[in-house]
Amino acid sequence: MRTPRLLLTALTVVVTLTGGLVAGTSGERAEAAIGPVTWSDEFNAASGAPVDGTKWKFDIGGGGWGNNEQQYYTDSTRNVYHDGQGHLAITARKENPAGYQCHYGTCQYTSGRILTSGKFSQAYGRFEASIKIPRGQGIWPAFWMLGGGDWPNTGEIDIMENVGKAPNTVYGTVHGPGYSGGEGIGGNRSIGAPLADGFHNYRVDWSPNLIVWYLDGSEYFRVTPSNLGGDRWVFDHPFFMILNVAVGGYWPGYPDSTTSFPQTMLIDYVRVSAWTSDGGGGGGALKSAMNGRCIDIPAANPVDAAPLQMYDCNGTAAQQWSVNADGTVTAMGKCMDAAAAGTANGTAIQLYTCNGTGAQRFTLTAAGDLVNVPAGRCVDIVERNSANGARLQLWDCTGGSNQKWTRG
Repeated sequence: MRTPRLLLTALTVVVTLTGGLVAGTSGERAEAAIGPVTWSDEFNAASGAPVDGTKWKFDIGGGGWGNNEQQYYTDSTRNVYHDGQGHLAITARKENPAGYQCHYGTCQYTSGRILTSGKFSQAYGRFEASIKIPRGQGIWPAFWMLGGGDWPNTGEIDIMENVGKAPNTVYGTVHGPGYSGGEGIGGNRSIGAPLADGFHNYRVDWSPNLIVWYLDGSEYFRVTPSNLGGDRWVFDHPFFMILNVAVGGYWPGYPDSTTSFPQTMLIDYVRVSAWTSDGGGGGGALKSAMNGRCIDIPAANPVDAAPLQMYDCNGTAAQQWSVNADGTVTAMGKCMDAAAAGTANGTAIQLYTCNGTGAQRFTLTAAGDLVNVPAGRCVDIVERNSANGARLQLWDCTGGSNQKWTRG
């Protein structure tokens, strides 16, 4: 939730960004295939009920939040509550009944900011919400995500932001090391009426090395590592969600005589779905295009550091690989792993206890490349050996048949 550096129109996004997104050009990214819903809140509680504490917690305070914002966030049901009509309401009010102190003195406004930190986070998938935003100069609603507490190194994904002075425009942005605050990289879409006039669906589809933004199901922006100008891509680990209504700040400016209070953001639902590179995440063979043999755990013995091999496809558990929403590739309860977290050419591919490291994050692209995400290199059959027992390694993606895999 920071001022974006690059606010591209939808037309500019299409022209500028699609040129670098050709399938199979070294396995840079994989389009998201959406799996089952993994988390949701439909906000069907009774009128006046508080937010579900098993799913959300509060940020509280009036320290400006890094943006010179003017509100004090509370955990009161005056600011965050169910409306009894299937919505959660986050209301900004011009008031200070408790004498809240803000960074500039006595606060003039209260509002709410809720987040799933410590309760739910996920890497990759579809994150969406149906929201009717508030309106007015200085009003700043947002639906966004953080990758941890070390901002910007752990990343930020802004799914929806609006500033009241641009009532028809939604902004989507990423922030990370070297592209944070006013240097954030983002796009936008404007429609023919204020977004506050009705509910709209705001969404990102996030998969390894690709994030795509949508308004009401229509794409308006996408970003990959190639758009970062050499800065580090930090969107390869779980993020949590945030909903809030800020008042004032460097980007939106401040309320004036035209701004009325209270201002309420209504949320109809928030839903998160899994990502899977095979569209379903179920187990199955990973078969080589070179010789038709399958990736195999030797002797079906899932010990740590077992070197993965090629073997005649036989349908056993040693060859049933699940390509999962978190980027892991698993069989017999353990993960495909780049040995010693190596990223260089020749790094052996082995089986290892799942540990959440980048050594175990892979993506199977539409072109059939099985790419280790941190290395940007492909799983490769060593020396194009077509025999049973041939070993696997990481190698620069060449497009060769010894690096092409299909689900069997």
